[in-house]
Amino acid sequence: MESICRNKKAYHDYFILETVEAGIMLNGSEVKSLRDGKANLKDSYARVKDDEVFLVNFHISQYARADGFTRDAPDRTRKLLLHKREIIKLAGKAREKGCTIVPTKVYFKNGRAKVELALAKGKTFYDKRESEKKKDVQREMGKAIKSRKTSG
Repeated sequence: MESICRNKKAYHDYFILETVEAGIMLNGSEVKSLRDGKANLKDSYARVKDDEVFLVNFHISQYARADGFTRDAPDRTRKLLLHKREIIKLAGKAREKGCTIVPTKVYFKNGRAKVELALAKGKTFYDKRESEKKKDVQREMGKAIKSRKTSG
């Protein structure tokens, strides 16, 4: 799998409960732009409407060598490809638990563009500080273990 972009802010702002892989409906020049790595997941989210899932605010820059052939806006809403049972499951859990659906990464798998959607619950300020403390402790432990291995 060739990773294109990640949504690091999603892991900072949300508790990730569950992930699902979905395909993305794209135009030809958008695929070329994705292959160049010209995409941004920041501030994007997924929305379920009429038993279909759409990716909102996913920015794909226009392909430089397309020369005006693309008429679509870079931030247009894109349809996601999921099985019906997956859509129903995601929509039900998002409604039931007060969660949201956020994209965490975009990648190519077997030549096709895929997006990883996460069912996520928002973190409070206190939760964010606690997560930072855990990361710092893990980092310090890693440094201590590494220094013991090199000195011993």
